[in-house]
Amino acid sequence: MKNRWLGLIVLVLLMGSLAARADRLLDLASIKGVRDNQLVGYGLVIGLDGTGDQTVQTPFTVQSLSDMLTRLGVNMPASSINITMLKNIAAVMVTADMPAFAQPGQKLDVTVSSMGTAKSLVGGTLVMTPLKGADGRVYAMAQGNLLVGGMGASANGTRVQVNHLTVGRITDGATVEQEVPAAIGQSGDIHLELNQTDFATAARVVDAINRHFGMPLAAAVDGRVIAVKSPLNANERVSFIGALQQLDVTPARESARVIINARTGSVVMNQMVTLDPCAISHGNLTVTVSTTPQVSQPAPFSKGKTKTVATSQVSVQAEPGAVDYLAGGASLADVVHALNSVGATPQDLLAILQAMKSAGALHAELDII
Repeated sequence: MKNRWLGLIVLVLLMGSLAARADRLLDLASIKGVRDNQLVGYGLVIGLDGTGDQTVQTPFTVQSLSDMLTRLGVNMPASSINITMLKNIAAVMVTADMPAFAQPGQKLDVTVSSMGTAKSLVGGTLVMTPLKGADGRVYAMAQGNLLVGGMGASANGTRVQVNHLTVGRITDGATVEQEVPAAIGQSGDIHLELNQTDFATAARVVDAINRHFGMPLAAAVDGRVIAVKSPLNANERVSFIGALQQLDVTPARESARVIINARTGSVVMNQMVTLDPCAISHGNLTVTVSTTPQVSQPAPFSKGKTKTVATSQVSVQAEPGAVDYLAGGASLADVVHALNSVGATPQDLLAILQAMKSAGALHAELDII
């Protein structure tokens, strides 16, 4: 009996620790100014096995090839380029994310996507492509052999394809040419930005920072931004931010939300969703229209013509919808069990959830995407 009670106490303590589990400040907030920068560029992929842009619908490929050859010292006007010459070339868009504090010479992964009529980029090589930021300045240069996660083959009109063939990736395919200036804490303050706007969580972050360092270093600007005083010395500031991000903070309870994807029928709920007792009746209405063609044959030796007459029949079938009682649920498991008892399909569930929200029985925000 003693061991039984001991096990029960341990279980209660574990449940309490899980319920009050704190998150690192690193997972709850980011530092203003520390962010990735998106880069994009236009280039050419060469060396394709006859799967490139070989139609007149991609004139930009012809112009790009002419411009590239001209820069390399080969005088080749666009009008003299034959469309069949493009079967091994494809015009592509190149994208990459440059992390914060990236320095010249650092390598970046790039994604190469076809923008013309190319059927496959397998075996292609990206020619040197400048990657620009939102300000129009070149921050990196990309070049290298593509790795495409797929394969395909065709013969006599039959084609077999595995995965996507018009998007490839080059690991370490770009080199940073210039850095993005980032001034963090040089004025003596850094700003933390919560991932989700929440005044209660912001207040808890301020309290955790001030309690840990023993002085009023942090102050909430609003429900998302928190200003923190930091050392002016760069080395001390890095150590300070590292210790700051490792602080444990218990976030406030998030709001109840139900995410509905109307295109796929997916429904996702968080643990704060609750349900009041309600009654639901849901039935299906099926309308069937069937058309039967009939031939009208004229009499022999007459000048009439044979005509086809279509006869349509419409039938309506309404399935009975029983009234089901859903008991109130104070936890996500109760809500899932109640909705499963209705036996509705995912598409029916979308309409049921909207009706329950309108009736006030579902306590959650509905986000339809």
